[in-house]
Amino acid sequence: MRQCAILSKITLYFMQIKTATFVRGVTDNENLIRDDLPQIAFIGRSNVGKSSLINTLTNNKSLARKSATAGRTQEINFFLINGSQYFVDLPGYGYARGSMSQRDLITERIEGYLFNADIAHHAVVLIIDANVGMTESDLSMFQELAQHNAPVVIVANKIDKLNQSDKQKNITLIKQYAGQYPVVLFSSTKKTGVEELLSHIMEA
Repeated sequence: MRQCAILSKITLYFMQIKTATFVRGVTDNENLIRDDLPQIAFIGRSNVGKSSLINTLTNNKSLARKSATAGRTQEINFFLINGSQYFVDLPGYGYARGSMSQRDLITERIEGYLFNADIAHHAVVLIIDANVGMTESDLSMFQELAQHNAPVVIVANKIDKLNQSDKQKNITLIKQYAGQYPVVLFSSTKKTGVEELLSHIMEA
């Protein structure tokens, strides 16, 4: 038991994020980063809390830019983590107020990155609003990722905003959709699920 506890502490130490640096934001496939470092992509509907989640994981409130306006982030933003891997903040999908051409452009940008054969994703973090559950656009994204055999980790975000009854109901439904894929319950406010999510996505 003592040996297991020691190994657990060692694992947690190597999972810690010690440095996180913004590298660049890109709007076209030509400027995507294609080096040998693993990439962890974060994807979700507009205003689902991607930036807050990344900032919570890195313990840096100003790393990923947050906006109260849904659909504001349109770049693919790369952050170098511990000098050894990237967190990649993708634009939000499913934003209905933009023009059709804007929405098509964002969709093309997201899919051009996620399904790029030149990039080996260590993990794709699909963020779901736990208050809403899996929407039609979430389910469509999840099914496309699964069809491409992407290493998906589903995050049920903002669970602090749910009462116990709704939490159990909504999480049960999300897990049913997820099937074999892991589901992490997360709250940036309460810092719930940080270690569990890092254990799924960080390379030791």
